This record gives sequence, C-alpha cells and structure tokens, in this order.
Amino acid sequence: MPIITSNFSPTLPFKNSHFNTMYRPLFMKDVCNYKRKRITTWDKDFIDLDFSFVGSKTLVLLIHGLEGSSESKYIASNSNYLNKKGLDTVCFNLRSCSGEDNLLLSTYHSGKTEDVDFVVNYLLDNYNYDSVLIVGFSLGGNLTLKYLGEYQQTLSEKIKGGVAVSVPIDIASAEIEMEKLKNKLYIEMFFKTMKNKILEKAYKFPEYKLDKEQVFKATKFKHLEHLYTVPVFGFKSPEDYWRKASSKPYLAKIDRPTLLINAKDDTFLSAECYPRKEAIQSNYFYLEIPDYGGHCGFMSSFKPQDNNWLEERITRFMEENIQIEIS
Repeated sequence: MPIITSNFSPTLPFKNSHFNTMYRPLFMKDVCNYKRKRITTWDKDFIDLDFSFVGSKTLVLLIHGLEGSSESKYIASNSNYLNKKGLDTVCFNLRSCSGEDNLLLSTYHSGKTEDVDFVVNYLLDNYNYDSVLIVGFSLGGNLTLKYLGEYQQTLSEKIKGGVAVSVPIDIASAEIEMEKLKNKLYIEMFFKTMKNKILEKAYKFPEYKLDKEQVFKATKFKHLEHLYTVPVFGFKSPEDYWRKASSKPYLAKIDRPTLLINAKDDTFLSAECYPRKEAIQSNYFYLEIPDYGGHCGFMSSFKPQDNNWLEERITRFMEENIQIEIS
C-alpha cells in the first residue's frame, strides 16, 4: 500500500523525542479496571489475560512491549479509548509480566509467536466474537507483525487485521541503535527488571548454570541474550535469535489490513525499521512515519484532552481500512 502521510503535529516540547517518550509513563495517569483470566498453557505454564468488556462483538487483543504489562500507560489508555468506542479489549500479559513470575525457566522473547497463536486460539474457542484485531507496541508490535505473516495460512477469518506501534522490526540493527549513548537511560531502566528476573530464574532453576557475575556486568542486550535467551530458547547465538525473531521478513506475507506506525525520531529504531519498500509492494501492509512521537509516546501537548492522537489513529484505521464498526 502507499505510505500514509501522517497528520501528527505536537506542540514544541513534545517535538523532542526523549520528552515525548518519557512523558506518557511519567505523567499520564491512565488506569483500566480489568477482569483477569488465567489460562493454562500446553507446556504447563500460565498466561494472564486482562479483559475490559463493554458488550461488543469485536475484541481487540493488546500486546505490550519489553518488560511492560496491562498496567503500561499506553496499554491502559488504548484499552479505555477502545472501550469508549464500543470495543472489548484484552491485554495479553507476556509470561512473567503480569506481576507474578511464571512457572517455567523460559519467559518470552521478541519472536515467540507460538504464545500469541495459543492466546488467539483460546479467545476464538472460548468467546463468541465476530472480529478480533491485534494491536502491539514495541516488542509486542514485533510479535503482532510476525504472527500475522508467519501464521497467515492458518489464521481464522475472524482475525481481521492489526496495528503495530514503535516496532524494532529488524532486531539486529535496532540493537546497535539501542547501544548508543542517547539510549543509555532506557537500557538501564530495562536492565533493572530484566537482570532481576534472570537472577530469580537461576535461583529457582539451579540446573540452569548461570554466570551471575556476567549478568551484573551486562551492558548490552546481546550480553543478556547470550546468557539467557540463547540457551533457554535454543538459539545458536544472539545473531541467530535476531534473524529468527525479527518480523521484517514476514511483512510481505501479511494478507489482511495491517498498519505500522514508527516515528521518524524514535531513538530505538534503525533505518532498517522503516520498511517503505515492503509497504509499497504490499496490498495489505500500511506504513505511517510521523516526524515526531518518540517511542510509544505520541503525546501532543500538556492538555490531557489533546493526547489521544495514537488512540484515535488506531481506531480510525480499524474503521476505515478494516471496516470495523466504531460507535
């Protein structure tokens, strides 16, 4: 599809990428009253799903980013907005992210679409919805895009399409970008919880021979991938993981309307994360590149009533491109 011209135009302080990225988690007060459903997985683990019902025949599955949850501000705000527009929502808390550690040594990673498929099929089998849409943010956006392409031949007709926001679709180059000085604070924030989780897993599973000293010394995602993601999930190397987990190779296989919104000033993203060629050559994959927005930010001003551009954009795509009835 043609690349979409974006109309996102924030006020001056929000044109700073870091300001826009940090404003939502630090100052927005979005909360959502969920009803939690814990489901048992095929591998004897559990996944927590947080629902917000308004009596719709359409369900929007929300997938958070790295170390996020249903409590993440961008998840809560989108859930509330979609509810106001007459749509039910459910947040898929990735394993270990719901506030309680999961039961297995393995948790989640950027390409673990078998969990997405399990959740989607659970929803289709146990709830009577006419339409299901998937909306993912950052790592959750990578899962969304990869899933829609990778499982394209077996997807139910009820899966109508999706939206992905602030997505590192090419993990190898995005990690190089994340290692730059401009992202040092974000890395430290991610690592605070990631390292603690890995150390806790090592305590619970002593057969997992973890070099704890190397965990403390880790300064790059690649270091933690070498210590945890690669051995636990069976990859050959971090490079093998990047290649297999990235959603970019699957974009051409997407066969239902799907939108990717990646801000031009997102400091997490490399040039390879703006798939213009893939969008132009596809009949279903749309790409929008706002000049501003940061990473999962897209805040417009200090006035709360002005800060729903992202939520409105997602619902407008559903209405105009997927023909979902919005109230």
